Amino acid sequence: MPGHSNDLSRLRIALTTFFALDGFIFAGWVVRIPAIKEQTGASASTLGLALLGVSAGAVVTMMFTGRLCRRYGSHPVTVVCGILLSLSVALPPLTHSTWALGAVLLIFGAAYGGINVAFNSAAVDLVAALRRPIMPSFHAAFSLGGMVGAGLGGLVAGSLSPTRHLLGLTVIGLLVTAFAGRALLRYESPAPRTAPGKPEERAPRRPDPRTRRLVVVFGLIALCTAYGEGALADWGTLHLEQDLDAHPGIAAAGYSCFALAMTIGRLCGTTLLERLGRTRTVVAGGTLAAVGMLVGSLAPSVWAALLGFAVTGIGLANIFPIAVERAGALAGPSGVAIASTFGYGGMLLGPPAIGFMADWFSLPIALTSVATLAAVAAAIGYGTRRATAD
Repeated sequence: MPGHSNDLSRLRIALTTFFALDGFIFAGWVVRIPAIKEQTGASASTLGLALLGVSAGAVVTMMFTGRLCRRYGSHPVTVVCGILLSLSVALPPLTHSTWALGAVLLIFGAAYGGINVAFNSAAVDLVAALRRPIMPSFHAAFSLGGMVGAGLGGLVAGSLSPTRHLLGLTVIGLLVTAFAGRALLRYESPAPRTAPGKPEERAPRRPDPRTRRLVVVFGLIALCTAYGEGALADWGTLHLEQDLDAHPGIAAAGYSCFALAMTIGRLCGTTLLERLGRTRTVVAGGTLAAVGMLVGSLAPSVWAALLGFAVTGIGLANIFPIAVERAGALAGPSGVAIASTFGYGGMLLGPPAIGFMADWFSLPIALTSVATLAAVAAAIGYGTRRATAD
């Protein structure tokens, strides 16, 4: 079986490349939002409405992409979405009104949502074929790509216009897609390896009601953890600066601590899963994140809060990949689509929910909701331990 193993290794490299590319392009776009805001003359409220185009395009497309993957295969859909993502990231700097910006962001969001479902579906198939819990390594590639994209964007922001910068991302994206896409299209999605005498375990095309309920449950786990990621991205820096009087430079490091810790946690995720199994990883991760976020939101000092953010990142790191992988194993691309939609919804729900609660109570109290939902994810993970095959 050496040839088969080599094929699976090449598939893994190609998929890892697409995950990294997705994070790289998305982060490159995010760091240029202030410049696009100035170019379009958008106010904070109108920019917020335009940015909803990304969310709307992604959420609508995610469910549709699950059906496309079942019909045409997740590999071709990943490549097509990679091309669309690379092309569409160049569109925002060409707009000069918030309405036009919102329209092109619908396209960008659709490509972003589509590729997330497609390559996660392909990754679920590869995890089943390898019979190793390597899903966190793909999401680590996404995180690393995002860190590189954000860092590069920060470096060129002063020397390149948004048009040239994002057009450069288009060129890089198309070249990477051409390179990695050839490897991806060369192979079909692998069949899972099974023990001798046992039938292959394939996800049913039409999941029964019990399976659908389990997929929704795993989607809720994804929502609970993605909620924290969205909340910390938008409110963590403000909490450090406003509530703890941190220097702006130190406050800006808050989300960086969280993101770096999450990346490290995902890089160690496969080893962790092999030693602890899925259930204990979800329970331990959710519990650790809950404790970390309580410290991060309620600690009286900046350094304790930064430590809390880092612990939260480590705790949340592998829960989302596990939830997506389990949903995909149960219901194929449709399961991935449902879990991804729930997760993306949680990431969108977090920032406005924190804002409302901050107005009603205070920002530190509002941020404790991240701890609450992390604990809920741990509880759900324990409750579904029989469905989470270890």
